[in-house]
Amino acid sequence: MDVQALFAEIGRFDTPTICNALEIVRGARFTRGFTRRQLVAAFPDRPAIVGFARTAMIRCSVPYDSAERKRRQLQYYEYIAGPDRPSVAVVQDIDGEPGLGAFWGEVNTTVHRGLGCVGAVTNGSMRDLDAMHPEFQCIASTLSPSHAWVQVVDVGVPVDIHGMLVRSGDIVHADRHGAVVFTRDELGGLPAAIDLMARREKEILDAARSSDFGFEKLRDALAAAERVR
Repeated sequence: MDVQALFAEIGRFDTPTICNALEIVRGARFTRGFTRRQLVAAFPDRPAIVGFARTAMIRCSVPYDSAERKRRQLQYYEYIAGPDRPSVAVVQDIDGEPGLGAFWGEVNTTVHRGLGCVGAVTNGSMRDLDAMHPEFQCIASTLSPSHAWVQVVDVGVPVDIHGMLVRSGDIVHADRHGAVVFTRDELGGLPAAIDLMARREKEILDAARSSDFGFEKLRDALAAAERVR
C-alpha cells in the first residue's frame, strides 16, 4: 500500500491499538514516543487523525512586535501548506504556564484544515469549541477563553508534548486517548501487526465471553494466543 492508503487503513483504529501494534513492529514494549498526560479532544467521538508532523513552538505571555509576529505567522502557514499531506500540527507552548492563551480556535482550525492539516496536538490550549472546523480534531491540554499574546516562536523544530518528542516529518496518530509518534519505516508494518494482534486477542476474548469461562479455559486461551502467527 502507498502512504495515503496506509494512513486510511490505520486511521480506522484508535491510538491504543496503534501503540500495541508498534510493540509488534518494534519487537518490544516502549515507554517513550507517546503523550504521558491526559489531553482533551475537541471532538471526542471523531475517529483518529494520522498525518505527517508539522512542528512549531508558541508562547502567549510576552507582548510581541506586530511586524515580527506577522512574519513568523506567515512563515508558519507556508510551512503548514508544504508537501507531504495530510499533516498534523504538533505545537509546543513554551510558556511557564502553557495554555495561558489559545492558539487553536475557530479561525486557526479553519485555516489549517484548508491547508491540508487534519488536526493538532498541543500542550497548550484551545477555545471556540462550538465554532471550530468540524473536520479538524484538536487535542490539547486545556481550554482558555483568551488568545492572550499568542505568537509563533519557531517552526520545524523538535518539540516535546508531554513526553512525546516529535520531529518535523514524523508520523503522528492521535485520538481522545492521546498521541503516538513513529517513523515512515515503521508505517508499513502496522496493518499486519494490527491483524496479528487482533487474532491473538480473539483467542482470549472468545474464551472470556464463553458461558463456561474459568481459569483453565483462560490458561488454554493464553497459550493459544501465543501460538498465533
